[in-house]
Amino acid sequence: MTVRIVVLGTGRIGSMHAALVARQVPGAELAGVFDVTDSAAAIGAELDCPVAATLDDALAIDADAVAICTSTDTHVDMMVAAAGAGRAIFCEKPVSLDLGEVDRGLAAVEAATVPLQIGFNRRFDPSHRGVADAVATGRLGEVHLCNITSRDPGPPPIEYIAASGGIFCDMTIHDFDMARFVTGSDVIEVYATGAVRIDPEIGEAGDLDTAVVVLTHENGAITTIDNSRRAVYGYDQRVEAFGSHGMAGSDNFHEANSRVATSAGFESPPLQHFFLERYTRSYLDQWDAFVEMVRDGTPSPVSGADGRAPLVIGLAAWKSVQERRPVRCDEIT
Repeated sequence: MTVRIVVLGTGRIGSMHAALVARQVPGAELAGVFDVTDSAAAIGAELDCPVAATLDDALAIDADAVAICTSTDTHVDMMVAAAGAGRAIFCEKPVSLDLGEVDRGLAAVEAATVPLQIGFNRRFDPSHRGVADAVATGRLGEVHLCNITSRDPGPPPIEYIAASGGIFCDMTIHDFDMARFVTGSDVIEVYATGAVRIDPEIGEAGDLDTAVVVLTHENGAITTIDNSRRAVYGYDQRVEAFGSHGMAGSDNFHEANSRVATSAGFESPPLQHFFLERYTRSYLDQWDAFVEMVRDGTPSPVSGADGRAPLVIGLAAWKSVQERRPVRCDEIT
């Protein structure tokens, strides 16, 4: 069975997903694209697929699934419509910035009994997954600590920041998911602090550009996360788990794996500079898992509950910053 997928939204992330589905995902076919802007026409021409004029037209295309890659504020309405049309759903994160809206979308999916996978692609990165596997298989014994570093090479446009929900909901949300994934345990308490150290305009937009978060998990493990919106040396992505029997970690990817050692010291090529470079393999593996879920009826590798939990943590982190205290997740839900 070939899984036919319509991509809703053809901005940066949607156009990437459309190209991957069309060209690099075995067992998948790009059945069409849709966007409220003119970008869909160019993508449709490039990838030789139908271009829908409206959402209704997109859902009328003969397809098995949709990929929701539109702006966050439209995700839930599209999820509800896709579920009503009986389509399997891939939805980019976050599902929404509003928990009530998330619950509305998940309720529609549950009522329609359609498959749903949330786009936390870093779970599929082989390096990060190796750390999670070391915990899950017991090789590290009882997990005590998880340390996550996530630093972007540069901040996004101020216009994006003003509508994104801020650093905890557009950036750290990946790390909140990774903390649950690696430790295998839900988060019960959040303590966060942050500052504006890079660009005053980010603060004027109501956001932070530098943050540290401490998470307490149900199993007693503690996760620390440090974020920066500007690392001048490249895209810095590291995960480490420490347990009673040892530790496991994933390191950064460089533009090349060469290294020169002289009397002056050690020299390596710079880090990769963009998330699309660093996580290409994870996006492909994510799509492989989606195709398997739709085709074979396997459980969702990133469920609706997995999509909801990081938003709860992100909202708790904002509350923690504002009130300068630890915040329990059950205060948010």
